[in-house]
Amino acid sequence: MQYAEFLAEIGKAGLSVRGFAELVGMNPNSISNYARTGELPTHLGLIAVLVAGVNDLGGDYRQVMSKVPLAPKKVRGGARKGRFGGDRQATLELGS
Repeated sequence: MQYAEFLAEIGKAGLSVRGFAELVGMNPNSISNYARTGELPTHLGLIAVLVAGVNDLGGDYRQVMSKVPLAPKKVRGGARKGRFGGDRQATLELGS
């Protein structure tokens, strides 16, 4: 799905990118980054179309989507809580 089409679909449901991101448990920046490529992953496009469709039919998409609990995503990379960038690297012993 093209990013412009995505914006139109979520607009039909009265959502902004931030509102859609909160609805699906994502960071808004992760979604808006797709504007650069102009194309959105299929699963996000499908969710946007379904949300707009439920809204068009007079349903409450928030009530429907609340049936699925959102689990927080696991942190990727070497970062630890409270420490930016994870553990410090060991000092390398380089010859002089």
